[in-house]
Amino acid sequence: MVMLLMYIGMRLLPDLALGMVGNLVAGLLLCVLGILVPVGLMSASMRRRRWSDAVAWVGLLSMGLFSSLLVATVLRDLVLLALMVIDAVTAPVLYISALAVPLIALAVTLIGYANARRVARIVKVDVPIRDLPEALHGYTIAQISDVHVGPTIKRAYLNAIVDKVNALEADAIAVTGDLVDGSVQRLAPHTEPLGRLRAGDGVYFVTGNHEYYSGALEWIAEVRRLGLNVLLNQHVIVHKGDARLMIAGVADYHAHHFHPEHKSDPQRAAAGAPAGIGARVLLAHQPRSATAAAAAGFDLQLSGHTHGGQFFPWNLFVPLQQPFVAGLNRVREMWVYTSRGTGYWGPPKRFGAPSEITLVRLVTA
Repeated sequence: MVMLLMYIGMRLLPDLALGMVGNLVAGLLLCVLGILVPVGLMSASMRRRRWSDAVAWVGLLSMGLFSSLLVATVLRDLVLLALMVIDAVTAPVLYISALAVPLIALAVTLIGYANARRVARIVKVDVPIRDLPEALHGYTIAQISDVHVGPTIKRAYLNAIVDKVNALEADAIAVTGDLVDGSVQRLAPHTEPLGRLRAGDGVYFVTGNHEYYSGALEWIAEVRRLGLNVLLNQHVIVHKGDARLMIAGVADYHAHHFHPEHKSDPQRAAAGAPAGIGARVLLAHQPRSATAAAAAGFDLQLSGHTHGGQFFPWNLFVPLQQPFVAGLNRVREMWVYTSRGTGYWGPPKRFGAPSEITLVRLVTA
């Protein structure tokens, strides 16, 4: 962190020509930023105090600003390097580009904040299923994922999401993990709105990696208390007329590192299903469950985890860990829909990856 802040200062301050006082003020601001960023990183584990939420907000906003400041500085250096090749680096270019870096970083942070804090938009997705029974044509599942109730996402934010999901009047609702960042003791009052979710064929929940960081067993019990059906390598059968739909769920891809009995297993989730199922839908937090899900015979997997990258440049790194960043994709005969997430993690910032509440509709291929 110190080295990165020194890099930013050394690359910008000389070209801004602020003078001794200006350099001292700018250096002090960078030092404050360096102190606040670790505060943001530790915000989810901070003990409850009257001032803890305010400190978390400042720390997490600082994280977002630092990220954009660093990226903008690196991009400026790349542009200057290209200009050096054609001998076009002049004093005005150095000054204007150095001034542009903090202005761009601040603008991206403010726009990202507005994008993150608004209620997620509705994204409608039609998924064509081969040999789908007519009774299941038009079947809808509302998906929310990666809400991350915690330091900056509280009851009011979740209430607005629940209202918007219920207004869709979907046949079923899926919550595909990373609901929380914190303990049940701390966050139970803020997750209470989940108990208002309503769908004719039920509301279903699967664990994400952040549930395991926050006490998965306690959260599973709490989510069940709120009336959601927790699917841990299990399935339910939904009847529509003379057709049947399987809704199955697996624990997070890495759940076995925390609780061996939770090892994610799509085959086990589908075990014992009756013959003649019209469509098989799997809820799995991470897209990389898709290979095993396709082998288990599922038609559709609903996932999250990636946040669509949340903001540049982190979207470029998601493919290093996951097969898909966002949207509808195919693995053999199975469709995979990856949500960009309904909330956000860490900095209240989304840029180029808008949050979403997804309305998935099964249609005949």
